[in-house]
Amino acid sequence: MVKASQGLRHKTRTLLKKDVRERGGVPPLSILMIDYKVGDKVSVVPNPAIHSGMPHRRFFGKIGTIVGRCGRAYTVELFLGGKKKLLYVMPEHLRPHKQS
Repeated sequence: MVKASQGLRHKTRTLLKKDVRERGGVPPLSILMIDYKVGDKVSVVPNPAIHSGMPHRRFFGKIGTIVGRCGRAYTVELFLGGKKKLLYVMPEHLRPHKQS
């Protein structure tokens, strides 16, 4: 028996799936034009059509705080299991967090 591959994107079949009407490579410009400031709360919602700057699947759906910029990408600080993590994420994979 051959051991199953345990690559970076394994077990993401449903996580990295778009709706039928959302399919395509280009994200809406309204998402790309959002200018996040330091201290803004964001949700990590990856766009599977764009592979660059996509965070690991363990961070999908998490809420973090913008702490800086690195080129076009944003530096996002979030907590995972009591540990502070820093992510470098492209704006295509971020959404403003709605406070409720």
